[in-house]
Amino acid sequence: MLKKFTEHIEKQFPFLKHNRFYIAVSGGIDSMVLVHLFQHFDLEFGLLHCNFKLRGDESDADMRFIHDYAEENRLHLRIGFFETEQIAKETKTSIQVTARNLRYDWFNEQMDENNVDFVATAHHADDNLETFLINLSRGTGLDGLTGIPAINDRIFRPLLPFSRDEIEQYATKNNIKWREDSSNESDKYVRNKIRHHIIPLLKELNPSFLDSFQKTQAYLTDAQSLVKDAEYVVFQEVVTEKEDGTVHFNLDKLLQLPNYKGYLYQWLKQFGFTAWNDIYDLVHTQSGKQVISGDFVLLKDRDFLILYRKEIPKTNSFLINRENNQVNIPLKLSICNVSDISVLNRNCIFVDEDQLQFPLTLRRCMVGDYFYPFGMNGKKKLISKYLKDEKISLKDKADIWVLSSENKIVWLVNHRLDERFKVMESTKSIIKITIE
Repeated sequence: MLKKFTEHIEKQFPFLKHNRFYIAVSGGIDSMVLVHLFQHFDLEFGLLHCNFKLRGDESDADMRFIHDYAEENRLHLRIGFFETEQIAKETKTSIQVTARNLRYDWFNEQMDENNVDFVATAHHADDNLETFLINLSRGTGLDGLTGIPAINDRIFRPLLPFSRDEIEQYATKNNIKWREDSSNESDKYVRNKIRHHIIPLLKELNPSFLDSFQKTQAYLTDAQSLVKDAEYVVFQEVVTEKEDGTVHFNLDKLLQLPNYKGYLYQWLKQFGFTAWNDIYDLVHTQSGKQVISGDFVLLKDRDFLILYRKEIPKTNSFLINRENNQVNIPLKLSICNVSDISVLNRNCIFVDEDQLQFPLTLRRCMVGDYFYPFGMNGKKKLISKYLKDEKISLKDKADIWVLSSENKIVWLVNHRLDERFKVMESTKSIIKITIE
């Protein structure tokens, strides 16, 4: 397995040679094998462990096990503690969803705070199959059938080509110690029911079922890529994005498509719509009819369907005073003085403090907003045009926030700094602003 893993890393994740990363470690067999495999490489990595406090002494024992392993092997370890049950009650979400959200939010915080580039998780081929069957049982499109991505933003999953059997054999052969999670034996959760009862039957019917599944999923991924290509090409022909932020779907051109419903679904699913039959009926109904999702409206207006965001209350403009080091609403921002510029990424900016006039304003992007994109030699550009050129998705465009100083855009949040506020050699004081 080590040879196969080495070839896989060199082929699929060559960027690891030049980047720092964490490995998410639960103490179970999968994550302990992943750590053991990476210890054969000359790479810079540390460990992250989440204590969700869900299994009492067992959770604490897992944490001590990881702590001892990290000390023995001289690996840097960070541990996160979470009041998972309490947070689940407050947010009215399930324990599993709460734990997942806490885990990935914390991973991103640790990467940002410590200038680490990626986190590796130990998802493997059997996890992928379980996810596929869960999504299939609930009803899903191609996105739900293509499984767990090998790389998703800053999370990567190097064990996806490997089966649970391969991992167990490697652990046994190399005398790797791990902790058993008692909750894995319970059929309380859907994933465990599939793992314990359905997958063994499928493998009994076909001993090579996992290999066949992986081939099928590769075909589905290729098909998904073709769909996205077609979706983009047809979008350019049928859809117009207006300067006022509305999106117009030309019904004459749309109805010439043999599968116009499929295209509407692909374009609109990201906006929270669920009443698909109502949307499909909207194409043929009278002007003035509309379908509403949480934040968006789809309106029939003669020969067009028009998509727009519901009116945003004026209270969605927030002032940030100079003494504010932390902003939690509507976005989570941290603001601090620094002595120099560290790693640059889309989550933070470094600005010349003398160019700022407080209070700063955090608000939604508005029609006619323009800025001078950093690195574009002082060229003024409408934000709507910039986002179109960058091929930002419709949903992401609708969610854009800007940070401004005296009506000048400082930052297209999570996208680009304004050239006028950049740090120069003459800069006396640097402010770092980070979205967490």
